[in-house]
Amino acid sequence: MTFDVAAVRAQFPVLARTMNGRPLVYLDSANTSQKPSVVLDAMHRFASTSYAPINRSAYQLAVEATDAFEGARAAVARFVNARRPSEIAFVKNATEALNLVAHTWGRANLHEGDVIVLTHLEHHANIVPWHMLAAERGITIRWVPLTADGQLDLTDLDHLLDGAKLFGFSAMSNVLGTITPVDELCRRAHDAGALAVVDACQYAPHQPTDVQAWGADFTAFSAHKMCGPSGIGALWGRQELLEAIPPFLGGGNMIADVRLDGFTPAPPPAKFEAGTPPIIEAIGFGAAVEFLEGLGMDAVRAHEERLARYTLDTLARRFGDDIRIHGPVDVKRRGATFSFAFRDVHPHDLSQVLDQHNVCVRAGHHCAKPLMKLLGVSATARASCYVYNDTSDVDALADALDGVSDIFAP
Repeated sequence: MTFDVAAVRAQFPVLARTMNGRPLVYLDSANTSQKPSVVLDAMHRFASTSYAPINRSAYQLAVEATDAFEGARAAVARFVNARRPSEIAFVKNATEALNLVAHTWGRANLHEGDVIVLTHLEHHANIVPWHMLAAERGITIRWVPLTADGQLDLTDLDHLLDGAKLFGFSAMSNVLGTITPVDELCRRAHDAGALAVVDACQYAPHQPTDVQAWGADFTAFSAHKMCGPSGIGALWGRQELLEAIPPFLGGGNMIADVRLDGFTPAPPPAKFEAGTPPIIEAIGFGAAVEFLEGLGMDAVRAHEERLARYTLDTLARRFGDDIRIHGPVDVKRRGATFSFAFRDVHPHDLSQVLDQHNVCVRAGHHCAKPLMKLLGVSATARASCYVYNDTSDVDALADALDGVSDIFAP
């Protein structure tokens, strides 16, 4: 199947923009993706003609709004192959989803001396909540190290998991692009008697995601990295786990009953959706899922694999030892996200020069400071591709890097 990037790109209004007479080259999708017209139109249409409170009122407009909201939930559940829509809780973002797991399941099940396992690839969102719980409960965190090329070193995984109650890990690194063997990691967690918590924020936008095939227990992801709006994400959890853990926030919509002597929570997913939810954003989330399903996630992955190979080859050929790209070389084991160092130019200076060429990359620690320390750097520049990028964007990046060489000549 041919992936028509030009046709895909034409559906993203912002990418038609020029700045200072040059086209926009957007290579920051690992940070946040752009939005196609179908998502923007769905949100505008709903806000203009169908908006009403959900799950509260019985009049027709509110019923229609509730049906649309729950239809979006069903679409998201289908996208990750959940067993049923009630296994999807809408949250603010993947960060909130991971915090929810730490502060509900974690507080209910982890006690002084208990062990959890994380990896050196993790985003702060899958580190800081566990540090907070460790400070509160006295739990121990063990760490899975990395190989020299940025993959998980599983040599001592059985030892690390021995006695652990939870294994939390990224399906794909937001820094190195490393794709981890999720199904194997889930199986080995379960063999050790631990739950498997998957941060799929970088994975779900780029390739088929099947939480049942993985054998995961919880999975977190965000709409804004997969062509949807910001302000909404999803936590998938096995139904029996969602039923067993306590609520995260209290208030309206998450209750079955409230009394002077206590309350009874509603069943999942309402149990985790206190207050008025981001209704319009949920509609956009559902539209984004349908957009990606229309492209075909197998096709998306194949396109990005080709683009990753082209990027690695082009930058190596053009710049040789002047550029160092962190992470796996094998494109089967990585996504099209590239953190790199260029000569001795500071990443922030680098990104500013690239911006003069309308090439948008991120510079910083990418919310992964422990990984930065392991790499021996304080920051990297990061170019990240998505469905609307093609080889011309990579060529534009390379040409802009030539501009960096002109300014910061050795």
